[in-house]
Parts: sequence; C-alpha cells; structure tokens
Amino acid sequence: MSRKKNTPPDRRFMVAQVARAERLSPNFVRVTLGGLDGLEARGADHWCRLFFTRDGQEALKLPTSTTELGWYLQYLATPRTHRPWVRAYTLRDCRPEVGEVDIDFVIHGGDDGQLGPAAQFALDARPGDRVGFLDQGAAFTPDHPHDWTLLVGDETALPAIAGICRALPADARGIAVVEIPTAEDRQDFSTPAEMQIQWIERDESGRPDARPGELALQGLTSMTLPDGAVHAHVIGESALATGARRHLVQDRAVPKRNVDFVGYWRHGRPATS
Repeated sequence: MSRKKNTPPDRRFMVAQVARAERLSPNFVRVTLGGLDGLEARGADHWCRLFFTRDGQEALKLPTSTTELGWYLQYLATPRTHRPWVRAYTLRDCRPEVGEVDIDFVIHGGDDGQLGPAAQFALDARPGDRVGFLDQGAAFTPDHPHDWTLLVGDETALPAIAGICRALPADARGIAVVEIPTAEDRQDFSTPAEMQIQWIERDESGRPDARPGELALQGLTSMTLPDGAVHAHVIGESALATGARRHLVQDRAVPKRNVDFVGYWRHGRPATS
C-alpha cells in the first residue's frame, strides 16, 4: 500500500531553504522551498521525502545513498539522536526554472493534541531554515485502458488530487471526492471540464469530529458512478485507502489492477521515524 516507486534514476539528496511560508486556511500552511537547482518537474502527484532536524540537533545529517533501500538502511543505522525526522509529501507546485517547490502542510495534531515534527516545522518556518529533500518521482501512473478517473482522498491527499487533475488530458472525465476539515480549507485548482469535484467538509457535515476519511468513504459507497472502465486512485488515511479499494473491488466489481491505493498515514498512530 506504499506509493509507487517510480524513482528518478539520477536523483540526489539536496538541501533546500525556506523561501517563504503562508497560512492558507485554518488547516493548511504552504511552505515554499528554494535552492533546488536541477530538480525536474515530474508532473501529476510528484512527491518527495523531506528530512527535518530533531530538537537538539545542530546539523542536518542526511544519508549518502540515493537508492530506495540504500538510503533507508543508512538512516536506520544512524543513532536515533542523530538521524533527522523524515516524512513524505506531494509537491503542490514545482518551478524548476527557479529551483522552487511549494509544499502544503496539513496542521493537525494527534489524539493528545501534539503536533508532529512536519506540522511544527511548517508553523515555525522562517526564511533560510534548512530541510533535506529527496525526489521520489510521480505515483499516479495508470497502466491500463480506462474511460474515466476516480480520485478519493482526505485533506492530506489534496495536493496530490490537485496535481493529478492539473495533469489529466483536457478531455478526461471523472470524479474527485475530497474530504477536508472545514469549508475554509477548499482550494482552487484547474481541472478538465468533465472532471467533477465533490467537496466533503467535516465542519458542515454534522460530524465535525469524524475520523478523517470516514465521510469520503461513506460518500463513495453511496455514489452513483459513471459507466465504463475506471482508473481509481484512493489516497489518504489508511482506513480510507483500504476501505475504498475493498468497496470498489468487492462491491463494484472493479478489477484490482484498476485501483491504486495508498495509506499516507494512520489516524491515532503517529509516525515514529
């Protein structure tokens, strides 16, 4: 259930600097990172790994290997007190001509109200702050004929859904279901004329405390879907991703090959690395 590994063969670790940060809405902060000279735009849901210093660390210690297995083994071999935090993020925008990317951070805490290291970084970000960057390519790569596209995700999937919609052919048709915490968290992004965007706002649903992704899954199960072969891409909280795939395959008879699903995170289980 991990993101597809379309790893760029010529990638390298880079150290980016914060250029600016902007509070977009109650639950989103956009951080612009610069200094990424040589980065190529991969399109669609171009994603990366970001490496943040832990409290008490004066320097950012990055792996030297860039293979998928190599960097992670080096990371695990580094004592926890010296290794950085690492998180996966989708680029909201990429401007290779100036070596910049925009990363939208969702500002949500765990059940104890504590923010994770990435959200805290975004809130505290100041120009010149440094973060490690490893290009991961794009994960949205349909490999079968299809008539329409289905995208389903929670707030953590919004950057990927926006990027995918922007990259779809002009004549593409389909549905994107996006669950967000509040109506103020809606974002504008370009879509093909026949791509419908269905927003589900927890604060206006009557269930503002619903588990993230739960309402999107309910919306999917009750939805009338178009005819024809679909390519589905369901992403976000783990229960949403697995539940949506199960529903599409078991209840809608969608071939497994036609459904990509990725659990970005697990509600109530913060990442530890």
